[in-house]
Amino acid sequence: MRYAILGAAVVLADQATKHWVRAALPVDGSRPLVPGFIHLTHVHNTGAAFGLFRGQTPWLIAAAVLALGLAVAFRKAIAREPAAVQAGCALGLGGAVGNLIDRVARGYVTDFIDLRVWPVFNLADAAIVVGALVLAWGILTGPRTPEEKGREAHG
Repeated sequence: MRYAILGAAVVLADQATKHWVRAALPVDGSRPLVPGFIHLTHVHNTGAAFGLFRGQTPWLIAAAVLALGLAVAFRKAIAREPAAVQAGCALGLGGAVGNLIDRVARGYVTDFIDLRVWPVFNLADAAIVVGALVLAWGILTGPRTPEEKGREAHG
C-alpha cells in the first residue's frame, strides 16, 4: 500500500508542477532559479526522454499502457520483492502515469527543469530515472533465493 501511495504522490507532484509551469510561463519562456545552473524553461515534448521518438505519441501511449498493464498483472510478484524493487517500480510507474496523462490530454508532455547542460525534463522523468536506478540496486543487492525474499518481505 505504501508503494501505491509513493506512486500516487509522484503523479500528484508531477501534475501540480506541470500545471503551475503552464500557468506561470509561456511556451519557450524561461526563468532562472539559480542563474547559469537551474532554470525553469517551459517546453512541449512530443517525444520521450532526451527528445527520443519525437512525434511518436501513439506509440509512447501504447508503451505506457503496456507497462501499466504488466505492473498490474505482476503486482503480487512485485509485492514479494525487496523494498527497493517495490519503491523503484512505484517511482517508475508514477512517472509513467504522470507523462501518460499529459500525452493523452495534450498530445505532448510539459517539460520545465532545465539544467542547461541536459535536455529539459520534468518530475515524472526524474522519477522514472531514479526509479530505474533504485530498481536496479534492489535487484543487484537484494535476496537471491525465494526463501531470502520471503524472510525480507515478512521482516
